[in-house]
Amino acid sequence: MIQTLLVANRGEIACRIFRTCRRLGIRTVAVHSDADAGALHARVADTAVRLPGAAPAETYLRGELIVKAALAAGADAVHPGYGFLSENAEFARAVLDAGLTWIGPPPEAIEAMASKTHAKQLMGLAPLTEVTESDLPVLVKAAAGGGGRGMRIVRRLEELDSALEGARAEATSAFGDGEVFVEPYLENGRHVEVQILADAHGTVWALGTRDCSLQRRHQKVIEEAPAPGLAEGLTKELYALAVRAARAVSYVGAGTVEFLVADGRSHFLEMNTRLQVEHPVTEAVFGLDLVAEQIRVAEGHALALDPPHARGHAVEARLYAEDPARDWAPQTGTLHHLSVPDGVRLDTGYTDGDEIGVHYDPMLAKVVAHAPTRAEAVRALAGALEQAALHGPVTNRDLLVRSLRHEEFTSGRMDTGFYDRHLAALTEPAHDPLAPLAAALADACGRSRFGGWRNLPSQPQVKRYALAGEEHEVRYRHTREGLAAEADGVRVVRAHPAQVVLEVDGVQRTFDVARHGDQVWVNGTHLTALPRFPDPAAQHAPGSLLAPMPGTVVKIADGLITGSSVRAGEPLVWLEAMKMQHRISAPATGTLTALPVTEGQQVEVGALLAVVESSRP
Repeated sequence: MIQTLLVANRGEIACRIFRTCRRLGIRTVAVHSDADAGALHARVADTAVRLPGAAPAETYLRGELIVKAALAAGADAVHPGYGFLSENAEFARAVLDAGLTWIGPPPEAIEAMASKTHAKQLMGLAPLTEVTESDLPVLVKAAAGGGGRGMRIVRRLEELDSALEGARAEATSAFGDGEVFVEPYLENGRHVEVQILADAHGTVWALGTRDCSLQRRHQKVIEEAPAPGLAEGLTKELYALAVRAARAVSYVGAGTVEFLVADGRSHFLEMNTRLQVEHPVTEAVFGLDLVAEQIRVAEGHALALDPPHARGHAVEARLYAEDPARDWAPQTGTLHHLSVPDGVRLDTGYTDGDEIGVHYDPMLAKVVAHAPTRAEAVRALAGALEQAALHGPVTNRDLLVRSLRHEEFTSGRMDTGFYDRHLAALTEPAHDPLAPLAAALADACGRSRFGGWRNLPSQPQVKRYALAGEEHEVRYRHTREGLAAEADGVRVVRAHPAQVVLEVDGVQRTFDVARHGDQVWVNGTHLTALPRFPDPAAQHAPGSLLAPMPGTVVKIADGLITGSSVRAGEPLVWLEAMKMQHRISAPATGTLTALPVTEGQQVEVGALLAVVESSRP
């Protein structure tokens, strides 16, 4: 029996595995980089071991360091989580060679399926070896790893070499393996997968289907189980193919077989030899703890001949610290507060006050709703996300709520092109116009009473806020009866520092207000309190390109120097942060008048990267 388990991972998945271990009475060991020294997963484990360094290549991708940590901490088992070394056969062997229990499939199964090129050959398929015009569009894809890393869609042949180069660099950074391959890209298919669980005694369960079609950058955003609207015959075919793939490599443990479904037909994509991010929806539908089942299988226990029966429907949304309206740019900073209403599951690696850094994936949490029907589960999840308190960097919360309520999703007609078609509409600003007034009134309540009502007429108080890139000015007065809004049809019912109630044309509305420094959140609307007198030194020249996040300048366009002519949309600088490369492009056609950065330079958020002077008057 396993007594002490080390999780060779970080964040949300490490915390989630520790939760099951506590229930089973298993002691836990965390590993952490220097950047994660104060992270939640390092704090909640019974024991934590430092991995010197910050970048994944120095820490979470160093298998020898992790095995050494397991032995030093007295662990007798290792769980890889997902990502990092979870599909690395050499790491699995190193764990076993050290006399530790490996919570995962045999190394031989990982080798057979972890390389997507090998997996396709095993299933009788093969990637493209030469791309012609008739093959377009194609997808460049990393042979190792997952999570959308190392993927590029190519629609023109002249883009292929650049896509290959970028995919290799991203795959090397994320997985330590730069192998990529090319396959046909099917437009507007559905991403459907089958969860499998197998023991060492020959039993393989197919635990239903999941639909993961809503994706950005080839990374899943909303997942659900079961996949809606699949014909019974197609579902049985997917089950059979998934079980066939597992038996072909003598699979043991939890894994996922992924397909693209188009025109009623299935196309094998890959087999992930690990736990998936979206495993909670399967757990909810089948009433299972998949981590507990992984541990039982690793201890040699046999599964029942038949899996449990499915019940109801479950939907999961991934909360990311990112701005969907700005090309999904990752966000960093302090997460002041995160909470969701009761009735939904929250899996997270963060708690209030934690810092969201630049070294790792920007996922904050997963929120999961389970209900008897799909419609009820979708409604519950959308409502919970809408009511969630998220005080910190910009997130994709509003996008998730709108996606869940979009007619194409509620009717089950979504596909992988959903955001290509609807992103602009889904990210249109839609903020409450009364949020600045509520913020100002709450702030007025939190200040000293010496600035309050006087028995003399006075000028209205004025406060300014930035909201969605625009400045909003609000006015109010201190009166004998209390605070009064300088707005037609609005009456202040009551006001406190954390809550304001306004009556608008006879209807009362409640606004919950939270303030952290100059950042204010009103019912989910984020505002910035502006100073009374702006700082002239904070202004930047027109055409300035600023770093959207802290990161490393990994590339500057070939031949680019001060005085170069550039075209609108032309990539100038590549910034690497949060395991992804981000292109910083020219905002207009003109001349590069400043380039103060060099390759390899570390920059902070807001740092000046370049200045482009437009050629247009």
